Amino acid sequence: MSQAALHIVCPHCHTTNRVAAEQLGAAPDCGKCHQPLFNGHPAALDEAAFDKHIARSQIPVLVDFWAPWCGPCRMMAPAFEQAAKELEPRMRLAKVNTEEAQQLGSRLNIRSIPTLALFVNGREVARQPGAMGAADIVRWARSQQA
Repeated sequence: MSQAALHIVCPHCHTTNRVAAEQLGAAPDCGKCHQPLFNGHPAALDEAAFDKHIARSQIPVLVDFWAPWCGPCRMMAPAFEQAAKELEPRMRLAKVNTEEAQQLGSRLNIRSIPTLALFVNGREVARQPGAMGAADIVRWARSQQA
């Protein structure tokens, strides 16, 4: 009896792990670094880690593009953190600092921050500029998968 396995990229060491879909809610650990694959917090990604998560993860990846000098970005950070607690493990939440990953922001045509972008199977499926509260983030993210 084979269970459907999903590729899940570790938010700590960025190793791709195979996890049975039925085991997502059972707090799986990374096979390499032994850290939890889901901890209720967004993963901070640089450009290389972003590319790996988007290309290899078989769960949707919701990315907050932000910058430290951006007031609305800082205001939205706790809401995005709270949304991670609600959306994981069926969705990976990640943050990309556009000051540190300027080429990525340019490549993806990020024109304003904060901007949320949802990636499924390696491609962007939805984008939402502007700060939102936790309930709105969760509602928006779930509505994009329907």
